Amino acid sequence: MRRGQVSLEFMFVFAIFLTLLVYSVNNVTFTQNSQSVETLRVQVSLEAKSFANTISNTVSQVYAQGPGSKATTYFMFKYLKDESFLKKAYNMSGTPQILIGYQNGTYVGILDSSNKNIYQNETNTTKRNLFWSRALYSKNVTSYSPSASGTSLPGILVNANALPTTLKIVVEWNPDNTEAWSLDTSTGELHINIKPGG
Repeated sequence: MRRGQVSLEFMFVFAIFLTLLVYSVNNVTFTQNSQSVETLRVQVSLEAKSFANTISNTVSQVYAQGPGSKATTYFMFKYLKDESFLKKAYNMSGTPQILIGYQNGTYVGILDSSNKNIYQNETNTTKRNLFWSRALYSKNVTSYSPSASGTSLPGILVNANALPTTLKIVVEWNPDNTEAWSLDTSTGELHINIKPGG
């Protein structure tokens, strides 16, 4: 094998590695409008939908079991509690916030503190920021703590970075208590009491 041929082959392989390196760096820097931002937005959306599903499934379980029943589940956050991920995924200028509420099922919203608009049926994935999961328990809940303000939907509104890594979700049907949803970020617990007919 001639020396010039080896040199050309080396340059060709080096060019391939350089191209892959540039692509990889671009893929993890989340440049706006890049493929990596689209991928990040999908991951955030999937986690939001999964969070809504987890709450709705737990509520449905308690509702199906009847008065006096109680259930506990846990949810681990990866994207929804990371401000930098949410800012890049949704091109936010303010503080990322999470809205948690219930209307015949759980909804989870991803909001910008400087723009709390909700795009529920938006076909443009760069805007869609509300994810809903139906539950057996049909009711529109209005009692939340801490209660959301400045949004078109009622619910609990919390800064994303205040969410715990693992959230304990406790749902019970205690007929003696009022219908209520409360989130305590210091203990990492979302407590829900359902009251059908009340």
